Amino acid sequence: MTWRATVLTLFPEMFPGTLGSSLAGKALADGKWALETIDIRDFATDKHRSVDDTPAGGGAGMVMRADIAAAAIDAARVNAAPGTPTLYLSPRGTPLTQDRVRTLAQAPGAILLCGRFEGIDQRVLDARNVEEVSIGDYVLSGGELAAQVLIDACVRLLPGVAGNEGSLAEESFASGLLEYPHYTRPREWEGRTIPDVLLSGDHRKIAEWRREQAEALTKTRRPDLWAKLKRK
Repeated sequence: MTWRATVLTLFPEMFPGTLGSSLAGKALADGKWALETIDIRDFATDKHRSVDDTPAGGGAGMVMRADIAAAAIDAARVNAAPGTPTLYLSPRGTPLTQDRVRTLAQAPGAILLCGRFEGIDQRVLDARNVEEVSIGDYVLSGGELAAQVLIDACVRLLPGVAGNEGSLAEESFASGLLEYPHYTRPREWEGRTIPDVLLSGDHRKIAEWRREQAEALTKTRRPDLWAKLKRK
């Protein structure tokens, strides 16, 4: 079964965007995954194709209507394979982690709801069992870029997409650690040399060095990850 991303958006012209290039773009062209965009405005009921209204209780901005968003979600689910999750890209969502990405990549695909304005009527998120996911503690103009980030993270894990799938096992977060430093030719550059151990040919010592570097980087830069790893 082909992994399928269905994106609900007010700006379908933003896709495939970056997903049309590099590994994701080649995999899309080769049919290793599929992309569908659904214009939320197609489900508007007035001649102006309105999808939002003022927030109940007052306040700045506008809110996407529950009936419009629900109609778009329902339409997306008609063609979705069983077990396909529906996700709303939101800064208040559960942080997207590599473990969650692996789970999503093993699913049939994902339906991704891209918000705009001040947000989406909470009732549709509750009624349609939509999971909120965040790609970081910051706010974007809309969910489209976040959706592209999530899709790219999943697609690169699909079988046959990565040129060297063995490298996926050693990158950051694969083992709970940040990835060790990399080097290549020339051996010396601006007075900086490649660590001798990497040129020794001793694979055991190289593996030990890489592990030590990964642990040191994780302790320094992501003490939260290091604490989590030590609890296991």
